[in-house]
Amino acid sequence: MKRIVTTGLAILLTPVAIAAQDWNSPRARALVEHATSVRAAQLADSGLKTYKAEARGYLVFLAQLGEGFPEPPKIVRTDQVASDIYWAAPDRSKQLIKGRRDTLLLPTDISYHKDHLGIVQNNFPNIIRIGDGDEVEDVPHPLSVTGLASYDFALADSLQIVLGPRTLDVFELQFRPKDPSAPRAIGSVYVDRESGSVVRMSLGFTRAALKDKELEDLSVILENGLIEGRFWLPRRQEVQIRRTGTWLDYPARGIIRGRWDISDYDVNVPVASVFDTGPEIEAAPGSKITRNGEVTSPGFTFSGNVLDSLPTDVQSFATADVAKLQAQAGALVQARALERARGLSLAGRSISDFIRVDRVEGIALGASLSVRPAPRVSLSGGASYGFSDKELKPHVSIGYAAASGAGVSLSAYRTLQDASTVPERSGLINSFAAQEFGSDYTDLYTARGGMLTLTLPPRSALRPSLEFAVEDQGMAQVHARPATGHYEPVAAATAVREERATLRLGVPSRDAPGGFSLSADIALSGIHDRVKPLGNLAETYGMAVVTADAERPFGTRSLVLSFIGAGLTNARAIPEQTLISIGGPITAPGYDFHQFSGARAIATRAEWRFKVPFIPVPLGGWGRAPASLTLAPYTNTAWIDGAGWRPSVGVGALTIFDLLRLDVARGLRDGRWSFYVDVSRDFWRIL
Repeated sequence: MKRIVTTGLAILLTPVAIAAQDWNSPRARALVEHATSVRAAQLADSGLKTYKAEARGYLVFLAQLGEGFPEPPKIVRTDQVASDIYWAAPDRSKQLIKGRRDTLLLPTDISYHKDHLGIVQNNFPNIIRIGDGDEVEDVPHPLSVTGLASYDFALADSLQIVLGPRTLDVFELQFRPKDPSAPRAIGSVYVDRESGSVVRMSLGFTRAALKDKELEDLSVILENGLIEGRFWLPRRQEVQIRRTGTWLDYPARGIIRGRWDISDYDVNVPVASVFDTGPEIEAAPGSKITRNGEVTSPGFTFSGNVLDSLPTDVQSFATADVAKLQAQAGALVQARALERARGLSLAGRSISDFIRVDRVEGIALGASLSVRPAPRVSLSGGASYGFSDKELKPHVSIGYAAASGAGVSLSAYRTLQDASTVPERSGLINSFAAQEFGSDYTDLYTARGGMLTLTLPPRSALRPSLEFAVEDQGMAQVHARPATGHYEPVAAATAVREERATLRLGVPSRDAPGGFSLSADIALSGIHDRVKPLGNLAETYGMAVVTADAERPFGTRSLVLSFIGAGLTNARAIPEQTLISIGGPITAPGYDFHQFSGARAIATRAEWRFKVPFIPVPLGGWGRAPASLTLAPYTNTAWIDGAGWRPSVGVGALTIFDLLRLDVARGLRDGRWSFYVDVSRDFWRIL
């Protein structure tokens, strides 16, 4: 007979006399020693001899890019897994995968460790291993003989769990390593006071416990349910693994998030036959396994699509429990990571830092090196060289990063800067178009100077930074020739000595009224220019640039809104390179690149996205693009002082995992038909 009684029917917080963070108090030590002895007895012998249950879960791989990871993680791949699980005393376990399927949303060749495809039995053995030992290895369990000597314990909270006529008193024991530099866990364990059984565990890990140096943190939540009124057995489990590194010098984060629900227990039934052969986790007998790892078994099918049933907290943000663990362990992990020295490594924020093409430089090659000579101190330097302008453009910087996220850096450079308020095209596509067709969507001018950047600790709603720069700016010249066609002249630029202070505020994606998600960037600058060589001719003015994006899903469709606003104050004699320019696929599709310029400008867009059938595109080891593309009809309205309103309409088509975008647009007031091809704007920063 299958019968399950779980926690969560009624939970009442109960005030108790617990001294906050009273580490290793007699009361805490007595409770943890009792729980440790009970756990050891359970592993050796108890009334529980065997059980069988079903586990269903999701594995989701997500990715983030950019300094400070300003945008929420995007789903790359989702796997849905169903398994029959078996256990026999004292510590034998078996998990047979009877169903597994995946949905690929972006190209990837990721593969999971075997134990990521299964649940944790017995709240981990006395020595904790995760990722087949590649992620966490040889960490003593806090409720083990070794753990009693390795951790500090404190009573943190108390609650009552009401199960019909029965009331259970549960205590939360926080634990931390006595030696933070050793491979240890950190977190809390909830213990039933009467039985000493583990009701719930939440685990994070120290830097030394994380075997892979690129692991940022690893969090595990194990929640048990009361089965047959006697046995605390797995009910729900959650794991999150964040791996952070750099693509050259551009921050990148990969996240594996797993969520499991275990139910349909049969207790003390015959299960001996399943332990005869094979590894602990494997496909069920008689199942079929495809080349990409999907598993199908006779008599078992999933219902609906993978993403239809994916829990919201698995799709986007970690649960509150995981966030709490990250806060507990994060300081220890981050401090150790920042204190590590690092040898020379290749640095760069985008492909265009290494190779690019424009009308000023022609083909330009660059390279940079970075080194961490002391704890939390970084030093980088490099140069680029244009084969048409024959100019060397060096740069060097030194920075310091605190554990809080605050930092300071000082840089000096000689470079070409783009006067565009926002880029109209990705760097990679612009280089190709410039080289082959003479189509260069940059307005370059020369700049030589230095900059001091202060990065403030990130807040919940803002990511603030301050920049102070002094630059000598001047006009560049066309030196290159394209393969076909010809280049337009470079936009005019005034020779000035500029002193500039800029406050930048980044608003990471967050929920907004009406079901929208909203992100924004704000830049507020105070600028003082002295015209060269007439040092007595000067101008002081302010500049503001605001960009915002909002999205509202409607099932499989979505409404996408964007806003770009820029303006100058006290605009009497503004250098040409500082004026606001619009025109092109982002600010004003259907009009020429930077056709209009002035002291103030606005561009807005409303876009409706929906899926339509399309030919699937095979990508070899990276998977197969879905048999659909996203259509995105839109309206765009631009305004600039002196030129008035410039409306346009268009339609975009996003294909190959929505990475490639093709647009056709028409300017409705003295405009034209235009055609654009580019990659998704999510990846422009690295191109």
